[in-house]
Amino acid sequence: MVRFSTHCALRITRMNQKYRVGADIGGTFTDLIIVNTETGEFTIGKTLTTPHDPSLAVEKVLLETLAASGVESAEIQRLIHGTTLVTNALIERKGVPTALLTTQGFRDSVEIGRETRYDLYDLMLDQPKPLVPRYLRFDVPQRTLADGSELVPLDTDYVERLAAELVEAGIEAVAICFLHSFTNPAAERLARDIVQRVAPELRVSISADVVPEIREFERASTTIANVYVQELVEKYLRQLEKRLADNGFNGNFYLMLSSGGIATVDTAIKFPVRLLESGPAAGALAANAYGLATGHADVISFDMGGTTAKICVIDKGEPLIAHDFEVDRIYRFKKGSGLPIKLPVIELIEIGTGGGSIARVDSLGLLKAGPDSAGADPGPVCYGNGGLEPTITDANLILGYLDPAFFLGGKMSLDLARARQMIDEKIAQPLGLTIEEAAWGIHQIANENMANAARVHALERGKDPRRFPLFAFGGAGPVHAYRIAQSLGSPLLLAPLGAGVMSTVGFLSAPLAFDFVRSWRVEFGEIDWDKANALLSEMAAAGEALLRESGVEEIIHRREVDMRYVGQGHEIAVQLVDGELDEGNSAEIKARFEAVYQELYERLGPPVNIEILNWRVVSMGPKPNVQLDVRVLDDGAVTAADTQKGSRLAYFPESNGFTETPIYDRYRMKPNMTFTGPAIVEERESTVIIGPHATCHIDEHFNLIVAMPESVQ
Repeated sequence: MVRFSTHCALRITRMNQKYRVGADIGGTFTDLIIVNTETGEFTIGKTLTTPHDPSLAVEKVLLETLAASGVESAEIQRLIHGTTLVTNALIERKGVPTALLTTQGFRDSVEIGRETRYDLYDLMLDQPKPLVPRYLRFDVPQRTLADGSELVPLDTDYVERLAAELVEAGIEAVAICFLHSFTNPAAERLARDIVQRVAPELRVSISADVVPEIREFERASTTIANVYVQELVEKYLRQLEKRLADNGFNGNFYLMLSSGGIATVDTAIKFPVRLLESGPAAGALAANAYGLATGHADVISFDMGGTTAKICVIDKGEPLIAHDFEVDRIYRFKKGSGLPIKLPVIELIEIGTGGGSIARVDSLGLLKAGPDSAGADPGPVCYGNGGLEPTITDANLILGYLDPAFFLGGKMSLDLARARQMIDEKIAQPLGLTIEEAAWGIHQIANENMANAARVHALERGKDPRRFPLFAFGGAGPVHAYRIAQSLGSPLLLAPLGAGVMSTVGFLSAPLAFDFVRSWRVEFGEIDWDKANALLSEMAAAGEALLRESGVEEIIHRREVDMRYVGQGHEIAVQLVDGELDEGNSAEIKARFEAVYQELYERLGPPVNIEILNWRVVSMGPKPNVQLDVRVLDDGAVTAADTQKGSRLAYFPESNGFTETPIYDRYRMKPNMTFTGPAIVEERESTVIIGPHATCHIDEHFNLIVAMPESVQ
């Protein structure tokens, strides 16, 4: 374990519990941080993930880190956790047998989808398969009209008979999604009450609770996904709660939400689909906090771990938020090839490129890297756990970027000879390359995959990646960040101290929060402002009640609307003005819409009226102010040269291949130290690779700042 010190302004709720913990489960490693909220000292830990039972890795790394820091479990005030459990369950289809109750005539809406082809020229494309097969989707006699009036009342006898039959058939969960229930949820609530009365053992989710928002297909898909994984999530969280309690933890246990807030275990169990992107969301929050601390409100967050790379645009000090995304895409970069989830999420792109991504020669004789991964078991070949497929980590080891004796600070040793053997057999020989050429090819293909994804992600949101510094973290991120920044034309590369476990810091900067949405389609000029104020107030009151149950006293509400030109099929989010709304606010709201539209599309739309589709409120508690003031080893080092601990051969094409490269000890580097590339900067959880001619310095927050040479941008 490595220990640092930090000044960390966090809210303390129990005087005898002064520590906070963040725990992040990744595809290969599970990371953890323990922070003393009084002194600012913190300890970080890392261990291999246990895929068969992720809670085992959380327990293991927690106990190891507690022992290293001399802290008792009973001293932990708050533990915040992020998990990939929901994502994995949906991808692997490991939820419970689930039925869908929907309005008569609409049982196939989740299979018909949007009636669009995500690839016009692929005549054999596969459509994403619904979580509920057709024989478990039931037409319920009932019909609510678009204005909320009832055309056909709910057939309660039908629902009673069906609930009993579902139990007999072994069904364990039911999703209820009736047409237009976002305007009038009465029928859904009545159907839920009947099912729970007749079959109390069935889990039930209704769309009016999960996502009371317009668009039938997305609303049904989200509600199904929520109840499909509910039992799995509850079992996992209750088991983890028990493991923590058995080890003496009696503080508050929270979960990170995809939107960047945190919630109680009970809330997470009720709405498990909100945990889909909890781990990546924490990483984006950490990048945002560090970017602001270093004076960069605009950064591209680049988080590369063992299985995936996550990229997020931080704009004006806030990560971008999307209100819909997809999971389990058949084709990773093709929108429409996955299951739609209509909930707020920190907008990021996740690609299957990580340290454990497998390299291969495809049927066309082309070199590929990912998206499948060796994960934690067996892991890369060099881990020595039985892996036989060469990975990006194996290539980085061969290129001299990793020290086989200093991986995880020496906790793990890497087998260089075995890595060379497998890359030679499976990559170099089939392509007629040397082992080193094959390794560089793997490394660069991974870089280009990630750079292309980052470029497209930024440009689609109207952002120029050439003006955004790249903030790199994750175990593998700093190894690849220099080449990605080079490809993007980024002016700077930012690498924080403790980059390998940086996502855990994001947990500590997240407030307790929950969001609400109501669909009410209305054109400008026809808005009933009293109704609008009542709608917003209703959601704010619900948020306040929910947060006060968790002990939050200071609550703020952020209000937005989804707006579009009349006739358009999609909308954009626009922040509302504060206070009571009236006709006098129309001009300001319209101006804000046009500013957002102009930024996204570089022009305004046609001269038609504007309408509001959805009204949103995000209720949140105070946002912790986490500013890490790290104190490294004070050993008298004055210049960067004093912190050099040796050198080794590393591959840089600018130097025509392998060149003797200085290696710097990250824990001895102090503010104002400067040096130039090529260089390797090592710490326990990650390694920063810096190319020739780059200018580097350590700032006052102990971040490594790399100015990219103009000649390579």
